[in-house]
Amino acid sequence: MSTSIDTGALDATGPEDASPAPGSNRHLGWALVLISIAQLMVVLDATIANIALPFIKSDLDISQANLSWIVTGYSLAFGGLLLLGGRLGDLYGRRRMLMVGVAIFAVASMLGGLAQNEGLLLGARGLQGLGAAIASPAALALITTTFPAGPERNRAFSIYAAMSGAGAAVGLILGGWLTGLEPSLLGHSVEGWRLTFLINVPIGILAAVAAPLLLSESESHPGELDLPGALSGTLGLVGIVYGFTRAGNPSYGWGDTWTLVSLALGVVLLAAFVLVERRATHPLLPFRILASRTRATSFVVMMLVPAAMFAMFYFLSQYVQNVMGFSPLRTGVAFLPFSAGIIVAATISSKLIERIDPRWLAGLGTAMAGAALFGFSRLPYDDRLQSLSVNAHYASDILPYIILMSLGMGMVFVPLTLTAVHGVGARDSGIGSGVLNTMQQIGGALGLAVLSTVAVHFSSDKVASLSGAAKAAAGSVSDPAQAKRIEGLIAQVSFTEGATHAFFTGALMIWLGTVIVLAFLNAKHDDLATDEMPEGVGV
Repeated sequence: MSTSIDTGALDATGPEDASPAPGSNRHLGWALVLISIAQLMVVLDATIANIALPFIKSDLDISQANLSWIVTGYSLAFGGLLLLGGRLGDLYGRRRMLMVGVAIFAVASMLGGLAQNEGLLLGARGLQGLGAAIASPAALALITTTFPAGPERNRAFSIYAAMSGAGAAVGLILGGWLTGLEPSLLGHSVEGWRLTFLINVPIGILAAVAAPLLLSESESHPGELDLPGALSGTLGLVGIVYGFTRAGNPSYGWGDTWTLVSLALGVVLLAAFVLVERRATHPLLPFRILASRTRATSFVVMMLVPAAMFAMFYFLSQYVQNVMGFSPLRTGVAFLPFSAGIIVAATISSKLIERIDPRWLAGLGTAMAGAALFGFSRLPYDDRLQSLSVNAHYASDILPYIILMSLGMGMVFVPLTLTAVHGVGARDSGIGSGVLNTMQQIGGALGLAVLSTVAVHFSSDKVASLSGAAKAAAGSVSDPAQAKRIEGLIAQVSFTEGATHAFFTGALMIWLGTVIVLAFLNAKHDDLATDEMPEGVGV
């Protein structure tokens, strides 16, 4: 039994908490493949449909106002249900919950791919989010409980981290490629956007069938589900995620009534959740999970990192399509180096973590990622009306920073994922993973809201500053095509102005993460070689 000041409750392991003995699972390699596929499927679905949105809008006649719900609906269900999904794995068996999650995800993907109207598609996206919220914490917890601490677990986390980080880029590539296809299925032509959903069906079914063959089951503790905590926590998180998402939408913003109402209700419900959890016999979120300073630091920084990274994909994917004129598929391919870079960096990081303390690896990674965002903030453009242009080049102005960002992220995800779940007793590993995933989702929503606000502010100011000259120029141009070209250039320059300020703000956010890591992440690399949390590594 550990004598740790702040985590003794976590490490007090009885027979029900014991992790599988090293080597007890004869299929560790294939088990990791299965877990990684499940995680990749969940993560890439957050972006795979983005490129297909214009085609979905046209085919199903969805209004522009409701189109964003295809993305928001998934994020709401996923982010709001992660804590509940993580606890369900602890209570009813993580392998079972992984199977349930990927099965729900597969069924929802089939419904989305076959949808003939807006209602069914939006409902399918919410159901996908539910499946993802159940499967994702189970996948991370299964790594913690299946792989022994040390090099094996470090390598497993490097692959998991690579899948988590590369998933967004892979989603853009697959989305661009699949959207351009129009194959024949059972004698009928199928719109390419439907394949972005249908591709998940065979993968999800295969994962659900393979899970009992490759993964050991954890002990279940039925009857202990904290329903008041689940209700208040889930609704509170949904309110927060929805409020941040709405705030990031230029059509609503921070001053919108429902944005403020949603955020206020979310805060009130989360406050009620804290009160409920303090009195619950079997709380949904045992507060001992947050008792370690190292773990709390990991959670905070893993909220700041996605805040910047998701924004990079959001603004840069629009930039290369709408400003540089890339096709959907070419846009996806433009992000391919990110996937390769994060895999390489995660692999290297899993080796270095055996000899270097996590704070130095994560500190270097966040510093590199911040430098990459700062590089994006220097995208060149000329805002003088007589020479209005955006003359960025992919090879010199974008590719170097995509690579730098990917290397930085790979250096961050492995050590911080390890420190975030290290020392959590096996019985609580599901909810520990759920907290980590929740922080990432909240961070992504918050970051996108903040950076979208920054971008819209500076973009609007740029349009206003050029409007008088633009009207004069358009009035003096007799050729309507030329006048339209000038208006298009103004739109491109204005978007670039907003995006570059958003990138700079993102750099400041992630550099804040660097400061927090170096100041508060005090775990040693030797600590991660065991499941015990060392004495005194707490608040």
